[in-house]
Amino acid sequence: MTTNLHPERLRVLVAGGGVAGMEAILALRALAAERVDITLLAPESTFTYRPMAVAVPFARGRVQRLELADFARESGTRLVRGSLAAVEPGLARTAAGAVLPYDALLVAVGAWSEPAVPGATTWTPHLDQEVMGGLLSDIEGGYAKRVAFVVPPGASWPLPAYELALMTAWDARDMGQDDVEITIHTPEQAPMAIFGAHASESLRRDLDEAGVTVRTGRHPYGDLAGTRVIALPRAAARPVAGLPRDEHGFFLVDAHGRVPGLDGVWAAGDCTTFPIKQGGLAAQQADTAARAIAARAGAAVATRSAKPVLRAALLTGSGTLYLRRVADGRGEVSEEPLWWPAAKVGGPHLSHYLAAHLDLAAAVDDPAR
Repeated sequence: MTTNLHPERLRVLVAGGGVAGMEAILALRALAAERVDITLLAPESTFTYRPMAVAVPFARGRVQRLELADFARESGTRLVRGSLAAVEPGLARTAAGAVLPYDALLVAVGAWSEPAVPGATTWTPHLDQEVMGGLLSDIEGGYAKRVAFVVPPGASWPLPAYELALMTAWDARDMGQDDVEITIHTPEQAPMAIFGAHASESLRRDLDEAGVTVRTGRHPYGDLAGTRVIALPRAAARPVAGLPRDEHGFFLVDAHGRVPGLDGVWAAGDCTTFPIKQGGLAAQQADTAARAIAARAGAAVATRSAKPVLRAALLTGSGTLYLRRVADGRGEVSEEPLWWPAAKVGGPHLSHYLAAHLDLAAAVDDPAR
């Protein structure tokens, strides 16, 4: 059990060393400064910036990593290795049996990825090189002539399917394989419909130029015999005892990120019931929760409910398409950055931290053909 070295400070425990956890810690330091004593509980030793994994097999990006020990030192945070297993009033228990006291707890443990399309090869960022590297090799050898990228029902973020399809189409042409048929099967009513009609139309032009066919509203997927099928996964909840959850196991939260029925407990990111699982949204949810925790610590901070702004930098194979949708539903699309730093993951505090430690300019640089 850790002890509070500064009894006058609010003991804050952040469970999860991903986007939401790091954003919350940076926000708390900015908003509450020395009013909080922060402990980060994380099972891994590194933070992996995964959004560019999709581009690695195409030689257009690289996965970058940060040591959590360095982040903890720079943010004045105590780092504890372990996984959150159970929550009790004022106490968090790890899978190894350690007990960590808290005055405020932010649960940001993320979600698992599980296969959602029987018989398909499931793509995930950490399997990207293996899955896509093999496919590109077979396309170059002339062994794969029909390729389908599937967005299954329940998939919480369809964007990688479009990036994979577009970059595969352009690479096939570069290989001299002009007869490869590439399709996207999605339950959406239009490509990336969540960003509005204007964004869908812009994306369709890129898809048409690349020769990618999109079949919307597709479930089941029809005849895919003789087709190499690459499917996105479905998000699956991580189990943590003591937290209220929905029928799928995701944690319940209110508009401020508070977990109902548990005083001093918040949750943010993919582990919550918010239907879209995306890093930028996770960071915004964490920022909302951090404001509430900072106010509890006595900082002069106005709390506010979450009003997420959805952003996406979509690699088209011939450039980058920047998409943005604000809370009232208005959508924007541009070939020039709509936010800064122009990273794939946008967080009020984390974006600037990552820009100082990673090469984010290269991370969205997809050379024009």
